[in-house]
Amino acid sequence: MLQPLLLLAALAAADTETLSRIKPRMQAHVDRGGISGTVTMIVEKGQTVHIETTGWADIENKKPMRKDSIFQIMSMTKPLTGTAAMMMVEAGKLNVNDPVAKYLPEFKDKPGILVRHIMTHTSGMAPNPPGANMEWYYSVKVTLEDAVKFYSTVPLLQDPGTKWVYSNMGLATLGRLVEVTSGMKYEDFIAKRLLQPLGMKDSFFFPPADKKDRIVVNYCTKEGKLSPCPHTTLGGDSRDLRAGATYPAPEFGLYSTAEDLSHFYSMMLNGGTLGAKRYLSKASVDAMTMVQTGNLQAGHNPGTAFGLTWEVARDPAAAAMLWSTGTFGHGGAFGTHGWVDPVKKLVGVFMVQGGSGSAEAKLNFIAMASASAN
Repeated sequence: MLQPLLLLAALAAADTETLSRIKPRMQAHVDRGGISGTVTMIVEKGQTVHIETTGWADIENKKPMRKDSIFQIMSMTKPLTGTAAMMMVEAGKLNVNDPVAKYLPEFKDKPGILVRHIMTHTSGMAPNPPGANMEWYYSVKVTLEDAVKFYSTVPLLQDPGTKWVYSNMGLATLGRLVEVTSGMKYEDFIAKRLLQPLGMKDSFFFPPADKKDRIVVNYCTKEGKLSPCPHTTLGGDSRDLRAGATYPAPEFGLYSTAEDLSHFYSMMLNGGTLGAKRYLSKASVDAMTMVQTGNLQAGHNPGTAFGLTWEVARDPAAAAMLWSTGTFGHGGAFGTHGWVDPVKKLVGVFMVQGGSGSAEAKLNFIAMASASAN
């Protein structure tokens, strides 16, 4: 956290009036019952100018949201998996233009899928495993190796490179590529090469006992009211804390905090460095955050396309959300979102855990955070 003088200097670079409106706006969403609570954070030009909480981490037990509350960030995990893959590229052990089958023989019947296809969601792989195998996503009790072997048997939806279809199975496969090329378990690689050196002290795949009391309950809206989401949700019942889990889920498995994520995003904003340590070359950061999907209709938000595991703002529809062209980021299934605006030198982190109001609250925060930059 910033010292008082540093905070004053940072606030001088931001629109304090806009910043002051963020917490009341988030609180209004909580008061309406659309979400349980939020943590919002803005880092501008390397300084934290805003970090606030609203609402509850656990409504039933009256646990207030904390600045260090821990969230299931779901698909916000994907860019960390992509970063790990690029580390293997820089080590000369992986080539994004190679067939996946070169590294994973189980894909021998799908020779057209290149590594870059799974990084851009253009592999032709389906979004999720079919039928009973979705249970893996609820219980997370399977090895990454066995899961990916099964994913390799699922028929493609279309030829690789011809259409953008967001695929969890594809990003799980990328995580398996990190394992095979690094010789380490995926979750160990992420911890040792990214989480620990970046100071992401509250980020993990399998909840340790001393962190469990800070994990936020995931809420669903049922008949107009918030209630804890059921077992049949990605990652299972959030109150179960993935008991007995063995599947790290490179596509959705990470738990994290707003502050931890700001370290990762700041590293990307800085061209691959944080402090005195370099994690990626600027060339890798540029490759990951440039549009890699050509003229295909791609991305979740208006005016966006896809780089290598990052969603990238490319045209005026994205600018209408107050993102600069070239802004890159990623969201998560329960409403979380993080982004980096290289033009504004701004990092934004929005943390929420489900509810019918999460999408509107997220868009409100994105606009207010982007408008606050000077």
